[in-house]
Amino acid sequence: MRGFSQLSPTERRLLLEVFWARTSARSDLAGRLDFSKSKINAAITDLIGAGLITEIGPQPSSGGRRAEGLRVTLRDGLIAGVDIRATHMDVALLSPDMSVMARHCEPISVRGEPEPLFARLRDVIDLLLRQMGYERERIRMIGIGVPGPVDFESARLATPPLMPLWEGFSPRQALAADFDVPIFVDNDVNILALGTLWHLSRSADDFLVVKVATGIGCGIICRGQVYRGVDGAAGDVGHICIDPNGPVCHCGNVGCVEAMAAAPAIARAGATAARSGESPRLLELLQEHGALSPEDVGLASREGDPAANAIIRGAGADVGRMLATLVNFFNPSHVFICGGVAAIGPAFLASIRQSVYQRSLALSTRHLAIRPIPHPDDAGIVGAGVLGFLEAI
Repeated sequence: MRGFSQLSPTERRLLLEVFWARTSARSDLAGRLDFSKSKINAAITDLIGAGLITEIGPQPSSGGRRAEGLRVTLRDGLIAGVDIRATHMDVALLSPDMSVMARHCEPISVRGEPEPLFARLRDVIDLLLRQMGYERERIRMIGIGVPGPVDFESARLATPPLMPLWEGFSPRQALAADFDVPIFVDNDVNILALGTLWHLSRSADDFLVVKVATGIGCGIICRGQVYRGVDGAAGDVGHICIDPNGPVCHCGNVGCVEAMAAAPAIARAGATAARSGESPRLLELLQEHGALSPEDVGLASREGDPAANAIIRGAGADVGRMLATLVNFFNPSHVFICGGVAAIGPAFLASIRQSVYQRSLALSTRHLAIRPIPHPDDAGIVGAGVLGFLEAI
């Protein structure tokens, strides 16, 4: 069987088109790719022979003879999608149409050395394979998202603020001895952006995905592709300064939006309001739990607590202040908000919207939609799978 590197440009374009379309008819492919029918048919025959696509039977008719559908199969292989966040790891085995075949999620911490975590990751992948009755050879490619900047070419972490012990670490190298397949690594927000692009079926080509959690990051889809910048640092928006007199950030600068509006900042503000007597409800939650989380602050806000509501709205306004700059610069069609903080209540998203629309140019927001990310539960693992497929071929 031929490897991906042996595909011709025509075969590669055809395989990508079938992948994004989920299923495609031969006649549709010829029109979309502007290839002759004979060229399309020859490429399809070669890809079927290589086990990379398969025919799945007649598709619904639009008049006349029903066309045979095509679907990516990857020699009946699977794609491993790995979404590593600051506080948890989500691992899935995916079919080539990005359906989740097996999945495991568990809490982790990225503050320590990365090697023990990747030893655990190998065990989890093997566990999922055993659940399906498969060997490692069934995996065709692996995509991994990590919560820090990545030098995309070398797949090494580059000065990751949340996990300094990962500096220079290569997830690809950590897994290469056990999995003899293409392995690709990207920032976790970039894979969220790819997962969103998949779920939108490429109906939007220029949008931002902003994750507000332990840190704040942004995935950029420009003309249907992830924009990573020269060194893979594009989208590290958490360290944009929104207040030169603000608090010191863990990056060493002051007034970063991450230091003022990410999960730890919201929890700290909640604890301050509780201890100062400003919020009896937050004090009650603090005494009950021993420490406050952003979810506690969100709960108090939804219950009508004025202090908690002010904290949530203030954090949203800070994120919106940063986003207004990006909207004026990039002019996206959508800004999708995700992450643990995004789920703490409607006041947060409403405050982001208000701040962006107040501070952005009218032309930049004429067609702008700011909304929660679609399919938040699986955007990360699906995006990791999409990353693995796109880069492998």
